[in-house]
Amino acid sequence: MRMATEAVPALNPSGRDRALNTRHHRAALGVFALIVVAHWAEHIAQAIQVYVLGWSLPEARGVLGLPFPWLVTSEWMHYGYALLMLIGLIMLRHGFTGRARVWWNVSLGIQVWHHFEHFLLLVQAMTGDHLLGRPVPTSIIQLLVPRMELHLFYNTLVTIPMVVAMILHRRPNEAERAVMRCSCAPALAR
Repeated sequence: MRMATEAVPALNPSGRDRALNTRHHRAALGVFALIVVAHWAEHIAQAIQVYVLGWSLPEARGVLGLPFPWLVTSEWMHYGYALLMLIGLIMLRHGFTGRARVWWNVSLGIQVWHHFEHFLLLVQAMTGDHLLGRPVPTSIIQLLVPRMELHLFYNTLVTIPMVVAMILHRRPNEAERAVMRCSCAPALAR
């Protein structure tokens, strides 16, 4: 059995996945990270609007939600983002090795649950049948934690291990570097 810190060889994906996880891995990670961090920042902005600026929850829509209020209220948009994030985590996973792969997998596992919760919300919005007869679509953990705080928490739980994975990926140990198939890590000084 391999230890979590040993290098785990990258899978040998085919076709587009191979290019995405080899020569285009660094660029793809950069674009994906920008999208994820920008979305996380929207949740942080909304929390600041409520807890620092004292706005009511309907007024607190993040930055993009102010000119485009439908972004906050659309279950389709929220589900689409959760699905995009899940797909990105799956597609970019093959480029990771060793410790970075372990952290990427943690992020992926959390996003699987986050995606399920958004799917549950979308189904409720589409059918009008809400969980436990609630007046609005409600996720399982939302029965315990208010929605705004819950989704800030989910996005934080997904983003932090993803960022740790990316940092470790850019700074591989010798064993991890030996099995990397991308050029994300800077070349060693000779």
